[in-house]
Formats: sequence, C-alpha cells, structure tokens
Amino acid sequence: MVVLEDMGVGVAGTGPGGYGGGFAAPTGPPSAPPGADPQLWSWFSAVDTDRSGAITAPELERALINGDWTPFDLDTVKLLMTLFDHDRSGTIGFNEFSGLWKYIKDWQNVFRHFDRDRSGSIDGGELAEALAQFGYRLSPPLLDLVQKKYDIKGSQVQTRVGPPPGISFDRFVRACVVIKQLTDAFAKIDTDRDGWIQINYDTFMQTVLTLP
Repeated sequence: MVVLEDMGVGVAGTGPGGYGGGFAAPTGPPSAPPGADPQLWSWFSAVDTDRSGAITAPELERALINGDWTPFDLDTVKLLMTLFDHDRSGTIGFNEFSGLWKYIKDWQNVFRHFDRDRSGSIDGGELAEALAQFGYRLSPPLLDLVQKKYDIKGSQVQTRVGPPPGISFDRFVRACVVIKQLTDAFAKIDTDRDGWIQINYDTFMQTVLTLP
C-alpha cells in the first residue's frame, strides 16, 4: 500500500486509503512542460485520460475519491468545475488544475481538523463547530437541515462494515461552499446589515440561479 503523505490519499489498487479524500493515483504521465511542477503535472496527466490537454467533468469525477474509496458526489464535481473553470471553456487546464489541487489540499486540512473523532466523516456537532469558526452561526433547525441534506448515509441502514453516518469529505466541501455563497449573496442585498431583506420574485430567482 502506497499512501501519498502530503495529500492523505490512498493509491488505487494498493489498499485502504488515507484521510478525507482527493485524487486517485497517477499512472504513466507524459513529460512535464517547461516550468511545470513535475509531480503536479503527473497528477494532471493522470486525470486527463484522453490526453486532450484539459480536464472534463467526467474525467474529474473518475479521478476524485473519498477516504472510504467512494466516488466524489457529482454535484460536488460540478461545483469544483464551476469554481476553477475561469475561462468558461467547460474544461480545466493545467493552470486551473493547479488552483484546484491546492484547494482540495486545503480542504483536507480543514476536514481533518474538524473530524475530532477521526471517523472519516463530519457529524452534527463537528459541522456546527466548523461553521461557527467560519463565521456562520446557523440556528439549530438550519444546522439539522444542512446535516440531513448532505449526509446521504444518514438515512441508510448501517452495517458493521459500512461507513459511519455523517458528511463525507466531498459533501462537506460542497456544504461549506454553498453556505458561503448563499451568505455572500444575502449580504449583497442586506445593505444595512440588519439581517433582514425584502426582495421581489425576480431578484430572488436571479440570486438563486446565479449561484453555481
């Protein structure tokens, strides 16, 4: 079993993985272009399976895995594509991939920090602590709603060998990003900062539909 210590990612085909989630293992990358980080280029080339020089959403989805070897949630993959496809080409080039790589590494550190019980998932208490430290003090009903929305295993029957209930790495990232985007969108309209807004239907729809 080989584990990438800096990412905490298990390499496919070698045994139980590392912590949180991230990219599956690179294999047989072409030579890196001048000035490119060789390790980062090897990962980019591994994800770019059709050798087009850019990463599509299906390629990114196949490359990303959680710490329990489950694939990344498709909605999270789409969100990452939206965040890092800066030129709106529908794909991610090498420079954009560099930002995505760092983004996922940073989120792994966040996930590791708040997963206090080292279960490999984020429970309700850990989620509340994380959001509070990010500056989002959601009410208990809202926290419960977020937990239920992003914990796909919570309603499933757990087996002795199955993953524990809680929010997986990919869904934790998506939950935090969505809450930030919704909060930022609200703040733009709440010009007097009193926590209340009055908007018409068109403004509400525009606010919601412009979010990734």
